[in-house]
Amino acid sequence: MITSLNGTPLSRLTFGTMQFGGRADASESRAMFDAARAAGITHFDTAYVYTGGASETLLGEMAQAERDSLIIATKAAYDGGSGRDNILNGFATSQQRLQMDVIDILYLHRFDDETPLQETFDALATLKHEGRIRHIGVSNFAAWQVVKAQVIAASFDVRIDIIQPMHSLVKRQAEVEIFPMAVDHGIEIAPYSPLGGGLLTGKYAAGGTGRLTEDDRYATRYNVEWMRQAAVDLTALASGMGTHPATLAVAWAAAHPARPRPIVSARSADQLAPSLDALKIDMTADLYEQITGFSLTPPPATDRIEEA
Repeated sequence: MITSLNGTPLSRLTFGTMQFGGRADASESRAMFDAARAAGITHFDTAYVYTGGASETLLGEMAQAERDSLIIATKAAYDGGSGRDNILNGFATSQQRLQMDVIDILYLHRFDDETPLQETFDALATLKHEGRIRHIGVSNFAAWQVVKAQVIAASFDVRIDIIQPMHSLVKRQAEVEIFPMAVDHGIEIAPYSPLGGGLLTGKYAAGGTGRLTEDDRYATRYNVEWMRQAAVDLTALASGMGTHPATLAVAWAAAHPARPRPIVSARSADQLAPSLDALKIDMTADLYEQITGFSLTPPPATDRIEEA
């Protein structure tokens, strides 16, 4: 079980600080941190590469007053590969920015097929056995990659305790193998992008701009007709319920039977508020099924679909 240093459990939602020091200045970042804490969020996520280090620095400053009650996660080796030196050197910098002797969770930011996992987990085990990290996580790993890494981790007397896949109403591939694998192995799940890069806020259907219009990667990822229609349908449902589509999108993501802890983020406290309101939604089975119907359910991981 992942808890804070004083035993506080993981919150139902995770707050992602990717915008800290970037699109959110120090003042807005502080306002979002305070709003997240007021909503009961205990789990905060950052990374070595976010906003040139400003994200880690700002989060570290904000977290100091409640350090023992919070679960702080960062990530290593997005660039430069998952070799031992890159992990250890990058983590040392992350520690300095966060001003923390111990980081609760360190993720591998993505799978590196050019570096032996034995070298990677030797480095992670070193950090764990030295007491500099409390838990190991992996981000953007396929299910088979997690299981392979878990076997190798065991040879160093450590384990993967948490994973960070992509998951939203319009990106559900993780439900096929990643979520069941995590449940079977007792691994926590903190999925990112529950709003589908902002698509599920409804703003793009209304002519708004953002990452989907400014970033080619996001445009490619979400520029699919049925995904755009899902956003329209979700917005219409939210309007009829007197709520925000982002609220329903996050509440739906959090309601999956695998009990994921979606990462919510924003550029301002006002933009964050609808995501935090997901904690107040009564996601009944009927409502969950209705929202699920706006999406394409991915096929099972077998061609024997008559047995699925």
